[in-house]
Amino acid sequence: MTPPAAAQQPVILKVAIVQQIDSMNPFLAVFQSSTEIGRLMYDYLTAYAADDQSVTEGLANRWEPSADKLTWTFTVPEGKKWSDGQAITAHDVAFTYNLMMTDEVARTANGGFVANFQTVTATDDRTVVIRTKTPQVTMLALDVPIVPRHVWEKVGSVKDYANDQMPVVGSGPFVLTEHVAGQFIKLKANKQYWRGAPKYDELHFVYFQNSDAAVQALGKGEVDLVNRMAPAQFDSLAGKAGVTRNKAQGRRFTELMINPGAQTRTGEPIGDGNPALRDVAVRRAIAQAVDLDALVQRVNLGYAEKGGGLVPPVFGKWHWQPSEQELRRFDPAAANAALDAAGHPRKADGTRFGLRLIGRAGRAYDEQASEYLKRSMSDIGIALDVRLVSDNQLNEATTAATYDLAFSGWSTNIDPDFVLGLHTCAQRPGADGKGGTTDTYFCDEAYDKLYAQQLSEFDEGRRVEIVKRMQARFYDQVPAVVLAYDNALEGYRSDHFARFTTQPAQGGVIMAQNGMWGYYAAEPAERAAVSGTGWTGFALAGTAVAAVAVLLVVLARRRRATAGERE
Repeated sequence: MTPPAAAQQPVILKVAIVQQIDSMNPFLAVFQSSTEIGRLMYDYLTAYAADDQSVTEGLANRWEPSADKLTWTFTVPEGKKWSDGQAITAHDVAFTYNLMMTDEVARTANGGFVANFQTVTATDDRTVVIRTKTPQVTMLALDVPIVPRHVWEKVGSVKDYANDQMPVVGSGPFVLTEHVAGQFIKLKANKQYWRGAPKYDELHFVYFQNSDAAVQALGKGEVDLVNRMAPAQFDSLAGKAGVTRNKAQGRRFTELMINPGAQTRTGEPIGDGNPALRDVAVRRAIAQAVDLDALVQRVNLGYAEKGGGLVPPVFGKWHWQPSEQELRRFDPAAANAALDAAGHPRKADGTRFGLRLIGRAGRAYDEQASEYLKRSMSDIGIALDVRLVSDNQLNEATTAATYDLAFSGWSTNIDPDFVLGLHTCAQRPGADGKGGTTDTYFCDEAYDKLYAQQLSEFDEGRRVEIVKRMQARFYDQVPAVVLAYDNALEGYRSDHFARFTTQPAQGGVIMAQNGMWGYYAAEPAERAAVSGTGWTGFALAGTAVAAVAVLLVVLARRRRATAGERE
């Protein structure tokens, strides 16, 4: 009798992460690591194409606005299913948005998207109609995970729901099957996925204590794709057998937050920021004492572009850099004079006052840049007390505004509305100090007026100008200094996986995309060799790729409103 053939081992894409998961509940998930996994589990109403990031089919395949742009009709076609086999309908979409509109807790992660909604109605299984209070230009950029009504209508409390009934029902290319906090997250390919199942069987995220350990694991072949590497780590992989590197213009920026006098939505003070920072002259002096060019060269080792506005250069038309007249040049002497004029003379020991700087422990950038900033602030008489802490501690401190200066960063969206909306007065927390989606506790009437204008401006040229004026206003008021636009530095095992899709196709990233293409379209090397495909439908990251391990090295803080995640 012939013995049965050995069962084929599953093909697994392994991903290294160093940031904890705050929640698997898509209404609460605010860490970048959590939202990255959420994109694999749930589709949005529309999506962004891999090749050029243009709007493409998501759960809806057609959409049409009314003449006055106040009513949008979306069509959810037949044939798309949840991972448990039930049909995806317009009722799921309406349920998701209405839950957010009626439950403040459900607005935690993405509330900004529905703030201008008046009604959302599923007129039948295929049609959802959204009416807005004022015209909303972001209706094709609603980066909200759509959840299955038949699961979530049974949830009693969104706040208390962990979304851990395995396997978790979703609509994306992968299904969550196991999660052990601080150890691993396991997902399986969704065989019901409407675009077709992924070309491999399982996707695992494995925790590492720091990025050095993750990069070492990549070199040993224990994991296979590392993202957000430090420059020195990226350089160390040059010429290493079985490893291919990818350097791309990233969609994120690194910032130095300056507590401007944090307040709730009703104007009540919150936190314990140094009162001196409420003076814009002091904040400008701090910014003027930071040599951004030197920072990019010494800390980023040239793998970044000098910071300016809130939208990175990769987004072209929306990007703003200060003009010669607007530019705040590095000038310690002028900064010292400004602090004298602001009423902060040097004391006998040479200092004016002290500030606390908080950052993320284990992140090379925070460690190195904090030392640089310590020297820079010393030059203008500010004694800097540096404290590097865990993801959760950093999140807690910046959320409660118990900081003076803090390192942070954001991955921004294709549409700039998200990152702009983080700085409106309405995004500050409520009277209880909770529920806000603010970044820097910035509240400025002129900025808010410009934000409302751009949200309703459908003429792209005029909207671009408004968006740039907003960035100029933010730059002038200095609730944060955008330090740099980081390159995405990735390394992968090209001996394990032969194909990865970048977004955009030319010079794009594999990880931290405005979508899930990097994971979804990965093709194992063995299967690629058998099929002999050239994968003409997808762009490559540089050459071939590997059995993937991804390093989501992210500065933990709240993501706040959408796919523009806090890092």
